[in-house]
Amino acid sequence: MRHGKKFNHLGRTSSHRKAMLANMASSLIVNKRINTTLAKAKELRKYVEPLITKAKDDSTHSRRTVFSYLQNKDSVKELFGEVVDKVGNRPGGYTRIIKTGFRLGDNAEMCMMELVDFNELLVKETTEAPAKSTRRSRRGKKKTTTEETAAAAPVEEVVETAPEATEEPGSEGDTDAEASSDEETKTEE
Repeated sequence: MRHGKKFNHLGRTSSHRKAMLANMASSLIVNKRINTTLAKAKELRKYVEPLITKAKDDSTHSRRTVFSYLQNKDSVKELFGEVVDKVGNRPGGYTRIIKTGFRLGDNAEMCMMELVDFNELLVKETTEAPAKSTRRSRRGKKKTTTEETAAAAPVEEVVETAPEATEEPGSEGDTDAEASSDEETKTEE
């Protein structure tokens, strides 16, 4: 029975899965952004976020613990140096997964996984727009009275014109006479 075995095995043996996640975590820490499948990214998020939390406490024990997971001296140095400096005040949620579509060939759902504070475009937008500290009520806004809305809305005048008379097909002779009488009245005025 497989009760309680919840995580995704990714179609690999245990040793292959551990090695793959360690390599992907090292690549993410060094390059700050990787492209992979959505299933691997979700598993990598569960693997790498506790390591980043562990790296906030810069001690020999935590360095050795993180090294036992990553097995890469350069990525451990990068993690405890540059990465922790940027995410040190963040209470979790260090990675972002952005879906990028489907892969040609096997139609696997692809995504881009990145460390949150290393995306310069999004960080720049958030620093330019200061966060509002006001609290908003859950109730709706007050209803405006009909007088205020009538004063605020500009009133447009609608001018309707009378429809022109149409000619009947059997009365062609009458129209020539009417047209000549219309011309006479215009010249008299």
